[in-house]
Amino acid sequence: MAKPRVHEVAKELGLTSKEVLAHLEKIGEPVKSHSSSIDETLAERVRSELGNGTAPAAKAAPDKAPAKKAVPKKAAPKKATPKAKPAAEAPTAKPAPKAKPAPKAPAEAAPPAEAPAPSGEPARGTKSESVTKDKVEPEPAAADTDAPAPTAVKVHRGITVKDFADKVDRPPAEIVKILIGVGEMVTVTQSMSDDAIELVAAELDVSAQIVDPTLEETEDEDETEEDAASLVPRPPVVTVMGHVDHGKTAILDAIRKTNVAGGEAGGITQHIGAYRVKHDGRDVTFIDTPGHAAFTAMRARGAQATDIAVLVVAADDGVMPQTQEAIDHAKAAGVPIVVAVNKIDKPEADPTRVRQQLSDQGLLAEEWGGETVFVDVSAKAGTNLDSLIEMILLTSDVQLDLKANPDTHARGVVIEAHLDKGRGPVATVLVKKGTLYQGDAILAGAAWGRVRAMQDENGQGVEEAGPGVPVQVQGWQSVPEAGDEFRSLDDEREARTIAEERGHHRREAEIVAARGVSLQSLLAATREGEVPELNVLIKADAQGSVEALDDQLAKLDQSLVTVNVIRKGVGGITENDVTLAQASDAIVIGFNVVENAQARPMAEEAGVDVRTYRVIYQAVQDIESAAKGLLGPEIREVPIGQAEVRATFRVPRLGVVAGCMVLDGKITRNAKARLVRDGTVVYETGIGSLRRFKDDVREVAAGYECGIGLEGFQDVKEGDIIQAFEVQEVAR
Repeated sequence: MAKPRVHEVAKELGLTSKEVLAHLEKIGEPVKSHSSSIDETLAERVRSELGNGTAPAAKAAPDKAPAKKAVPKKAAPKKATPKAKPAAEAPTAKPAPKAKPAPKAPAEAAPPAEAPAPSGEPARGTKSESVTKDKVEPEPAAADTDAPAPTAVKVHRGITVKDFADKVDRPPAEIVKILIGVGEMVTVTQSMSDDAIELVAAELDVSAQIVDPTLEETEDEDETEEDAASLVPRPPVVTVMGHVDHGKTAILDAIRKTNVAGGEAGGITQHIGAYRVKHDGRDVTFIDTPGHAAFTAMRARGAQATDIAVLVVAADDGVMPQTQEAIDHAKAAGVPIVVAVNKIDKPEADPTRVRQQLSDQGLLAEEWGGETVFVDVSAKAGTNLDSLIEMILLTSDVQLDLKANPDTHARGVVIEAHLDKGRGPVATVLVKKGTLYQGDAILAGAAWGRVRAMQDENGQGVEEAGPGVPVQVQGWQSVPEAGDEFRSLDDEREARTIAEERGHHRREAEIVAARGVSLQSLLAATREGEVPELNVLIKADAQGSVEALDDQLAKLDQSLVTVNVIRKGVGGITENDVTLAQASDAIVIGFNVVENAQARPMAEEAGVDVRTYRVIYQAVQDIESAAKGLLGPEIREVPIGQAEVRATFRVPRLGVVAGCMVLDGKITRNAKARLVRDGTVVYETGIGSLRRFKDDVREVAAGYECGIGLEGFQDVKEGDIIQAFEVQEVAR
């Protein structure tokens, strides 16, 4: 007879796995996790003690209490909102539904006499209101006069000298004087770089935190501590990741079809980027993203939308390059990973091999003594899909404590957004806390609006959305960006004002483009006497080269620089690598590989430092020299153009000549060139001959055909790319 597991015993008793684990630890029989097996005698003891004891009663009591509190609180705003809108005094009636003043009144119990006066006086008439205003106005003025200069401020990136002076309560002339003293000539209306902000703040003995232009600078005011009694459990938010063709979409579709068949037979599910699934009376929210690239793009923008990552691996294929990428992205985000081993119905399936391969990546299965949950599933046959959802819920219960207050202003994240021809700007949002109501004013980044209509994943109209619920929102004035955090406000005018201010700040930040991490910043940190930390992403032409470069970086003197390799892989440098480097403040080192056509402009725009090398010790020497403060002149490659090989010809005395079409830029004779095949550098040499038809030419522009002969290299094939470039020495 198989030994029972902890979560099975908890299910029998109607308790959570966390409660059973706590009881086992209390009686001196601790186990590792909810999936651990226990002896039958111990299971009987737990059943008898928890089944006849007070634990179930204690569990039932809090279940009832939130239900009683939550229903009236949810109902009150819903009823008050429609009544407030036809009334003449909309701004006065709006704060009542959100019940914001109510928690503050009991907390401030010290002045009881003053509380009735403000609440009673405005109701009497206009005269009383004017008297109240006259009485209140002198008090803030007195407070401002006595207030000391701030010691810590939050400023947006690209702030002007005048605005910064207002923040730190100093005259603008003093800020300009400090900057001129360090050799930076600025005017009062000019934007400041991040370095200038930190330098001035240090000079004034003020702690300055630089935030993104789209984030509110006074966001901490709303982040008050939530009352434990007002918190209710919310559904976990799950992102499915994995390699191409391993069955990510198949699993999502299978779960969705099962849920629709069980709940709304014949209903058409509308794709909105996120949807909910019910299991044993509990909800799970799945984010349907295109893959780990979108997952990391959100993290790069500062939004943490995901609670749990489901890693899909095909049992017949095993761990592939994108599987490793997905693991790196999930680990960097710091979220629990549940592994779904798919396609177990195939004859060649080998789930044990998958577990062995993933153990090498640091994901050790629970049955092997690790902490990672593995579930063998088949999306095609519908096998164990319920077990997968159950394990997601168990992981959420044991490792995460997901609770939110539904009776406050809504906050969450924008999953995706687009411009619809008939409906205007439409955004799919995921509510993380609070409740979003139809008619609320909303703000996301530099976009604002009023909720005109909301739809769920089934295309049905809804009037409210609580924590963990994804909805499609109409009524935006402009299209928000995916990954932006959104919030609801009492007043539409306030939302518009904040959005316009953020748009202005964003334009200021664009003037002072922030640079990412580079070896120059590593050199600057070394000169300041601190041990710098450098995140590195390694790409090479072969796995052996990757390991060799990784070993050499690991042997660097740790007293000079701490090198963290966040990812290493084989192949050309892609957009995914640039996105991960941007999110993790890393530099990209390529050995015998180059960036593809899309990654190069993306890296330039994001400020990611991408360096390519042909010799391993040059990469190590650059990092070591920067750490020692001995960085010499930078050898910079300036791309001239690239051509694609369409055919090859053998010419007497010249050897093999490549018939090419120039794709961009131009190809010049005697320029340096490299031959790239499938993203990997095959050979680096110079252009020996360049012809148009039978004539020798100096250069060939984009859109024209030509014949190119490479010095000392004959193995040219159709489909190869010839990249022409110049080498320049630039002083650091």
